[in-house]
Amino acid sequence: MCGIVGISAQRDVVQNLIAGLKALEYRGYDSAGIAVLTAQGVRRLRAKGKVAELEARQQTTPLAGFSGVAHTRWATHGVPSEDNAHPHASAGVCVVHNGIIENHAALRVQLQQAGFVFESQTDTEVIAHLIVHLQADGRSLLAAVQAALARLEGAYAIAVLSETDPGLLIGARRGSPLVLGLGEGEQYLASDPQARSSRPRSAAMPSSAANTGITCSRRSTSSRR
Repeated sequence: MCGIVGISAQRDVVQNLIAGLKALEYRGYDSAGIAVLTAQGVRRLRAKGKVAELEARQQTTPLAGFSGVAHTRWATHGVPSEDNAHPHASAGVCVVHNGIIENHAALRVQLQQAGFVFESQTDTEVIAHLIVHLQADGRSLLAAVQAALARLEGAYAIAVLSETDPGLLIGARRGSPLVLGLGEGEQYLASDPQARSSRPRSAAMPSSAANTGITCSRRSTSSRR
């Protein structure tokens, strides 16, 4: 069963992302990955197998940043592999996703016709490309995510990170759990409260079919819907 962790904070979040994934290992998974907004843009580390494999890659190819998303994957579309591991990316937008997008095949064809090239067999990569496609007419990240969600069929929980919106994470769910945690100098999204590496001052699960944006800069923290 897949797991999601997202953190926006006033400090480096990588170790807390990995700690969150370790807390979700009981759910079962076949691969793991993180995406972090670094000084060079969004960067990913992914690995087939256990979180320990991902942690070893972080030690040899370290990432650092103030916002990021992480995921443990249980294969549904595509074999267990690094290419199919989350996060999936498109033009600086990264997405992690639990659930099944039932109309992913039709959306994949539409996006391929629009010029997008797919690197995985997953339904999740469709979401990343769709968000970028919908941003092409000038939509903000949040507006593009909302428009993309309107075209998805199925149950899901997602977290979205983009290098064009530093500090902003967007989460949404329909039928799958996603918890929002608000802390001092740090905000969380997670598919399970156990993934939080510290205790937030408040936590809530947005209503199904809701989307939530959280941001945490070095000066302030906030959430918006």
